[in-house]
Amino acid sequence: MVVRTRLAPSPTGAPHLGSAYAALFNRAFAHQHGGQFILRIEDTDKARSSDASESAILEALRWLGLDWDEGPIVGGPKGPYRQSERISTYEQHIQKLCKLEGAFHCFCTKERLDQIRRQQMLEGKVPKYDGLCLSLSESEVEARLEQGVPHVIRLRVPDEGTCQFTDGVRGEIEIPWSQVDMQVLIKSDGFPTYHFASTVDDHLMEISHVFRGEEWISSYPKHQLVYKYFDWKMPQHYHLPLLRNVDQSKMSKRRNATSINYYRRCGYLPEALLNYLATMGWSMPEEREKFSLEEFYAKFDPNRLSSRGPVFDTEKLSWLNGLYIRELSHDELKRRIYDWAFGENRLDALLTLVQERSERFDDLFRQADYILGDRSALDSQQFDHKSVSQQDCLRILDFADRRFESIEEWDREILYSALKTLSEAMSLKFRDFLFPLFVAIAGRSVALPLFDSLVLLGSDVTRVRLRSAIQTLGGISKKQRKILDREWQGLSRE
Repeated sequence: MVVRTRLAPSPTGAPHLGSAYAALFNRAFAHQHGGQFILRIEDTDKARSSDASESAILEALRWLGLDWDEGPIVGGPKGPYRQSERISTYEQHIQKLCKLEGAFHCFCTKERLDQIRRQQMLEGKVPKYDGLCLSLSESEVEARLEQGVPHVIRLRVPDEGTCQFTDGVRGEIEIPWSQVDMQVLIKSDGFPTYHFASTVDDHLMEISHVFRGEEWISSYPKHQLVYKYFDWKMPQHYHLPLLRNVDQSKMSKRRNATSINYYRRCGYLPEALLNYLATMGWSMPEEREKFSLEEFYAKFDPNRLSSRGPVFDTEKLSWLNGLYIRELSHDELKRRIYDWAFGENRLDALLTLVQERSERFDDLFRQADYILGDRSALDSQQFDHKSVSQQDCLRILDFADRRFESIEEWDREILYSALKTLSEAMSLKFRDFLFPLFVAIAGRSVALPLFDSLVLLGSDVTRVRLRSAIQTLGGISKKQRKILDREWQGLSRE
């Protein structure tokens, strides 16, 4: 059997640490067995997918050295490798699945679905589709389709019994079919959901093994049913444990630095980051903590994968990164530092900012310390201001972070316009609105121009600094979060 593995990220945001984590194990297993590692872009969410996000994912994987054997740019015999370019394939397969009675048309409105789910939750039941449209006759379905009634296509799920499967990490798993929803396979816009497109693509691309996060275990029964209805052989699955914080809480982009680009911008070496990720849920036979990618490929054994949630400790990562830095030759260290600090035209942009504000060369480092290196530690007293309270500062930082999340092109004028509009919606003078942002980004209220600084730092570092500042102000409680959520929704509608 030819071993073929894959990574299938959605281009809906910054390249995620979890994608690198999964890519590492998929690529290692494939290459260890002389197989192929495939990259597939799952871009069927038209509203959220973007070319900028896809480019960032490809660049991040290449920076890490996780090149793919088949996929975007490099091509391959099983393409195209973007799901948006495979719609006709899904159309053919969903028609066949409906004929096999593995799927059915559902004409229920959103209002009805919301109502039955609310009722199910009140009754303490698992919220899921109640199967109303399963009772429609073939003629009724055809009539509604001819009338152009909006609809989706759902997966038919057994009423009784259990889904049984063997996970490569956790062993035997059973999930009652009563807990499995009749998943939407084709949305009302004609585009497939992840659950259908992924299973069809995995079969057509001859994927033999899948290493993915444990959050997908609950989806396995739905995927198994699609394979069963088509009479296909399902790949062997290994559900990797989720990365956790030191306090054992799940890493989340709201609380943690989860973007690959953040670690790149902070000066971590790609080989050190990969080495550390390889120890997340797996260990060398001799328990060594530092090893090369080649050593990992030679020693990797899925039987040594653990189901316990590994702790992603940035202090431990920094210690490991330090070992790699000290092994670099003088010339290599010089090259790496220059690329990190001044690559991608950063030096030109920085000099443009500081030249007119400098009297001596050493003014460069005094003015740009928070751009070239980490920002100094904050104190809540730094957010004292005559016009905005610390609570106002917290709101500004939180709402700015939310606004930044939706900005794809990290451009000075776009950032300025976004924050100017936000300050007006919050009924705050722009100068007062910007005060906590200066402190959060630079560690002081007076610094180089804010928007130029944001561009130089990039989205990932910027947003981590905003969240760090929020924690300096005491963080946001669950009660406060609900209040801010409601206020944000109101601002977003304006």
